[in-house]
Formats: sequence, structure tokens, C-alpha cells
Amino acid sequence: MTTDARRPAPPRVAVCGISLEASTFSPALTTAAMLAPRRGREVLDAWDFWGEGGALTDRAEWIGILQARSIAGGAIPADDYATLKAEILAGLVATVAEAPLDGLVLDVHGAASVVGLDDMEGHLAVAVRAVVGADCLISTGMDLHGNVSRTLAETVDLLTTYRTAPHVDWQETKERAARNLLERLALPPGARRPAKAWVPLPILLPGEMTSTRQEPASSLYARVPRIESLDGVLDAGIWIGYPWADEPRNGAVVMVVGDDAERAMAEATGLAGELWERREEFDFVAPTGTLPQVLRAALAAPTGPYFISDSGDNPTAGGAGDVTWTLAELLASEELAASGKRAIYASIPDAAGALAAAEAGIGADVRLTVGARVDARPAPPLEVSGQVVAVVPTDDNLEVVVRTPAVDVVVTRRRRPYHLESDFTRLGLDPRRADIVVVKIGYLEPELFDMAADWMLALTPGGVDQDLARLGHRRIRRPMFPLDDVSDVDPLADAVLFPGDTAG
Repeated sequence: MTTDARRPAPPRVAVCGISLEASTFSPALTTAAMLAPRRGREVLDAWDFWGEGGALTDRAEWIGILQARSIAGGAIPADDYATLKAEILAGLVATVAEAPLDGLVLDVHGAASVVGLDDMEGHLAVAVRAVVGADCLISTGMDLHGNVSRTLAETVDLLTTYRTAPHVDWQETKERAARNLLERLALPPGARRPAKAWVPLPILLPGEMTSTRQEPASSLYARVPRIESLDGVLDAGIWIGYPWADEPRNGAVVMVVGDDAERAMAEATGLAGELWERREEFDFVAPTGTLPQVLRAALAAPTGPYFISDSGDNPTAGGAGDVTWTLAELLASEELAASGKRAIYASIPDAAGALAAAEAGIGADVRLTVGARVDARPAPPLEVSGQVVAVVPTDDNLEVVVRTPAVDVVVTRRRRPYHLESDFTRLGLDPRRADIVVVKIGYLEPELFDMAADWMLALTPGGVDQDLARLGHRRIRRPMFPLDDVSDVDPLADAVLFPGDTAG
């Protein structure tokens, strides 16, 4: 018998999911087409570790089903979700008909919303479980701004999450979810499913108050790998939750997964207790203020670039991206006009405006009406007059720069974030030499953070308003910190231990 004949067959592992961060406070919708589903081999090619020549390529028979992913936005229409879910389930049915699956990687974010449905991730996990069966191990690697409902915690066997915000470890986390699955599949049947301690906490905070760059998140998240290193523990995580959706599941969760059920529960409740005790320490990652306050600080700054976060309409948190309120204030600012300083504004999506500027061409003077096509609640569409100084078409977008007397306005066909220096330089803009750079973002991503001479977070209106009280949550669990008095709350009252194969 040859060596290859004696080698056991690798486990059969399917990969599928729907990944989105969705604000229910935004009028925007995220369609199936916007989620840009990948199918078959394309699903695997999205991640290097199990793609061609990847570190995990040969450790399993990886089977791509369907994975849909989009930049954060509004909720998914019910019919669009039903279509994607049906295709995932049909693909799994066909795969299982060929041979049983040993494992499945459920690639989700944790904060997707579907119109008329609570807990998309839990709903999808239950449907997937019904097809793949009880013996198939399911693993997921999530965003720490996602939510872990009891349904999701109970249905999925292995859960892990990012440990940094900004998320410099997102690829590492996705690979860890796959590695954890492979490690458990190497164990005998009946010993694979670990215990899971799930501790939900009534804390609802924006990511801009929970960055791991600062306390208390930095030391709380530093505890996670130490807990993971303990005997009998496989993984640990803190999901700080997603505040811009109004669903009963939204809030913080601590989980510890491992074969020692007693230790998992003790570590999870201990970490959750410390998180609860330190809840009052959370504060914004940068100085905050109203836009007039922030603009005054930027104008007074001795050196640039001074970055301003237009936080209420951050597209990477779920904002529609086309709120015109801040841009209108900048263009109307007499203080900015009189200062002699210039600002870059990135960006305002408006397909008609971008196309009109592109057709006019570089050097043309244009008068455009842009923005507020999706979210006109804070302010109406805005007239922008100036000279076209850049036209940059790409495969999936069109970006133009309109130079007004004090502001270079980036207008795009489709909304997109501006997180990298190259996002600006390819448009002919030099953010390092700018006086003021206004970006639709929350906390600054690493390149911008390192570039900024100083920065502030403007508490501006929009679908991801940092002032949660202004949003008016009605369906979340109450009481909830910081919206309510929680002095009489037992933070560990709802903790649950799912024993897995360690029962008894």
C-alpha cells in the first residue's frame, strides 16, 4: 500500500455567508447586487490562506458555496436576503448529497440587518445547520462590532472575533476561524465540540468610544490572548456590539470557548465583569465637538493636515454616505473663507453629479447639485460650483474633484471610504500638504492617523450618529448603558454555558 493510500482523506469543509454592517437608522438599502456575491472558486480566492498555494489549502477539501459582502450600509431587503439564503442552502444541499460535510466556515460580520427580520446571522446559521446536520462543525470569525445573539452562540460551534479596532487583525481572525475548525476536526467524533460560555452585557457603545488604541479597551482586549493560552481554552472574544441598529440582540457579548467548561465560564464571567466595572471609562478616541467647534480648532491649528471626522455619515459604519449637512456648512463658512486655508472634503456620492463633471472635463467650470439622494433628512441636495480639476474613472466607480474657493470637493458615482493616502494622491490631492482634510469616517484608519498633525471627531448628523440618544432606539433590551440608569442591573444574569461534548 502506498503512503498516499494510507493517508486519511482531508475533511470536507464548505464556505458560505453574508457579511454586512447595516444601520437601521439609515434610509439606505443594501441589495443583493450590492453585496456582490462570489460563488464557487471565487469564494476561496477571496482569502489567501485557503486559496491557491495558501497555508491551509491542502488541509481540507474546501468547497466554496456563496459569500456575499459589501461595505457597510442600510438593511437588506427581505426578498434579496431570501434569494441569497436560498442559493446558499441549495448549494449546501447539493454538496451534502455528494458526501457529508465535516465542517463549515460561516463568513459573517455580525451586524447585518434584514428588513422585517431580527438577527440575520442567527437566522442564517439555523437554516445552514438544518442542511449540514448536527455532526458538521460550524466556525465563524466575526467583527468585534458584530452582535452574538443567543441563537447564533448556540448554533455555531466555534466563534472568534477581531481583537483590534481599527481592525488590523481582520485577515488573521478569518484564518484563525478556519484553523480552529481544522484543529477540532482532527479530534475524534464525540470530542470535537467545545463548551461555550456566552455572557451578554447591556452595553451599547459606538466603535469610536471603544478603540483598542486607548483604555479601557486596550487592556481589556489584551486579556483575550492570555485567556486563550490557558489549558482547556480554545478561544476568547469581546464583541462590543453594533449601536446603529435597533434590534433586541444589539449589545456587548463576552465569549470563551474550550474543553474545560468550568474554566470557560469562569473566564468569560470574569472578563465580562471587568468590562462592566470599567464601562464608565469608555470615551471617544479623539476630542469631539460640534462642527463649528471642530472647524474653529482646525482653523486655529498652527500646522496641518488637521483631520476632521464627519462621523454621522460614515459609510464604513453604515451611513448612506450622501448626507450633505457638513459639506454645506463648510462651503458656507465665512471663517474658512477668510482664513486663507483650504480643505479637502472626501466625499459626496452622486452619480449624476460625477458624470456631469466628467463630461464637462478637466478645467471646466461646473455647477452641480449633489447628494441627499438617499438620506435627505439632515439637509437637502447641495449646489457645488467650481472647477473640475480631476476625473478618475475606475472599473466600479467614477471620482471627480471640483475645486471651490476654499474646498476641494470629491464627488463620486458610488459611495466609498477614503482611508489611504493613495485614495487622495491618485486624484491629484496631497493630504499631507492640506490645511484641513474632512473625511466621512469615525476613528481615523492607521495611515490617516499617522499622517494627521491633529484631529477631532465632529458629532454630525446621519444614520450612524455618535450621539446615540438622538437616534431613538425603541427595540433594544432595556435598561441599556449609557442610555439608561443601570445601577441595579446584574450584568451576569443572562450568562449561559453551552456544554458541547464536555457535558457531564
